[in-house]
Amino acid sequence: MKSRTKARCVALQVLYECDMTGHSPQEVLEERLLEDPMENVLADFSRQIIQGVLPITNKLDAFIAEHAPEWPMDQVAIIDRNILRIALWEFAVENCTPIKVAINEAIELAKMFGSDSTPRFVNGVLGSLANRQQEILQKLHSTLRGTT
Repeated sequence: MKSRTKARCVALQVLYECDMTGHSPQEVLEERLLEDPMENVLADFSRQIIQGVLPITNKLDAFIAEHAPEWPMDQVAIIDRNILRIALWEFAVENCTPIKVAINEAIELAKMFGSDSTPRFVNGVLGSLANRQQEILQKLHSTLRGTT
């Protein structure tokens, strides 16, 4: 497994557990890193994803919901929601990963953790979101700065 993929896997597991249990993200991450240590730069990437996604989960979900109208967010599997959140955060908020790479990584996570239909669902939603990257980037950054 590629190193950044491993970091995404850890972030996904932490986000999933936090959604399911309400546990502290920091504590869950530290437990994961004790179980499966990784280089500091990769642990930092996992931490960045978690700290980037959690505060804006509702905003990310709103964009995702627009592109998956047949699937209300409360009916989308928790693992699928978090895969989508991570990818959207990477290419539209943090702008740290090229769109195609973020989508491919999300599809790989979907294959590892989701159901048989998850990779196709993730690809479709993210493909639709990718076409609106600049609009999403502007909206998210303006709401994060407190303007509309």
